[in-house]
Amino acid sequence: MGLAIKFGVIGCGLMGKEFASAASRWCHLAGDIPRPEIVAVCDTNPANHEWFGRHLPDLKYRFSDYRELLALPEVEAVYCAVPHSLHEALYIDIIRAGKHLLGEKPFGIDQAANAAILAELAIHPSVFARCSSEFPFYPAARILSKWIDEGKFGRIIEARFGMRHSSDMDLTKPINWKRMASINGEYGCMGDLGIHTEHLAFRAGWRPVDVCAKLTKLVETRPDGKGGMAACDTWDNATLLCGMRDAKGVEFPATFEMKRLAPASTNSVFYEVYGMDLSARFNTDDPNALVFTTSWGKEQAWSRIVVGHKPVFPTITGGIFEFGFSDAILQMWAAFVAELRGLPVEYGCFTPEETRLSHALQTAALASQRGRSVETVA
Repeated sequence: MGLAIKFGVIGCGLMGKEFASAASRWCHLAGDIPRPEIVAVCDTNPANHEWFGRHLPDLKYRFSDYRELLALPEVEAVYCAVPHSLHEALYIDIIRAGKHLLGEKPFGIDQAANAAILAELAIHPSVFARCSSEFPFYPAARILSKWIDEGKFGRIIEARFGMRHSSDMDLTKPINWKRMASINGEYGCMGDLGIHTEHLAFRAGWRPVDVCAKLTKLVETRPDGKGGMAACDTWDNATLLCGMRDAKGVEFPATFEMKRLAPASTNSVFYEVYGMDLSARFNTDDPNALVFTTSWGKEQAWSRIVVGHKPVFPTITGGIFEFGFSDAILQMWAAFVAELRGLPVEYGCFTPEETRLSHALQTAALASQRGRSVETVA
């Protein structure tokens, strides 16, 4: 393996632990990709440092103030997983410190915050930055993406992309910051789930032209964890019907679906493309398979092929075995580190420019909901 890249982690929650787990099993990758070495962590709650201290032999520093982490000369890159309201201030400080950045969705609580972050990146072109989005790294999803690039679908009839959760169907679930507009932002469910639905479409060169949005608030209050109830003031579910334009300027309808209240779904991500020559569907509920049409003249039938473990970055796992979420996390991190080091990358992480497009779409969706209108995506 090449020289390790020393990382700091700001935000020691679920996704910070996922990164630590991926870094700890870097030997799973078959290629010569520099290993991320987590040497510093930061969280405002010192108790959250303990898990990292138990599991990371390279860890040297634990901080409650992220500025102390950024002051470490040995830290080359930062993974920052904090609530949306903190993105602008922390991401800009990370960039100004000259640290490479993998940030979380939506890369700024709103369009203005996103613009400020991207403006800071423009001032510091030596800083490499990307946004977390792991689901297109599933092998079956990658095949679907390749088929788009190769033009196998012919003229696109329509496309559908979505992410569905059902955990909020439990009305006894205590409130957290993702249900508070002051911390999560006005986007609601779109801010946290939207980029997962947009990554594959935007990477294909497809761009939303306009949007008609239907946003719903279904749960008004939740337990506050202190014996009382707290107001939920974010959007629970969102369905966006867009006019989409491909790289050749041909338009077709596309739907983006982001739902926290989706019965019987735990963490379902799906990509569906319907074309005149071919149609295909991928769903993490059936993660090792790709469903596609075979055609006999004027008749079509759905076929299902099991793809197996054939990721973008080869691993020691045999191709006959299954691929899962933790494998997708490892692939995303391999893509980030490889691109950071200038190595060839077949499929990369969500880019800052793609976050700008995501904010344009979601800002237009809010306007569409307010005015019950079709809004141009600027």
